[in-house]
Amino acid sequence: MAKNPPKGPGRRGAVKERSQVKNPKTGRYVKRDRDSGRFMDQKADDKPFKGVRRER
Repeated sequence: MAKNPPKGPGRRGAVKERSQVKNPKTGRYVKRDRDSGRFMDQKADDKPFKGVRRER
């Protein structure tokens, strides 16, 4: 069953357990779990993930 979104702005701030890095070969951003260091997801376009902090 579908749920209605929360009232107000929803989640605020960055997601704390994840970070993102730009893949130099493809130019896409990859999301990484900060605890295990494993890569989780890759963006379909070349724009960064929203709300996920970037690594340097």
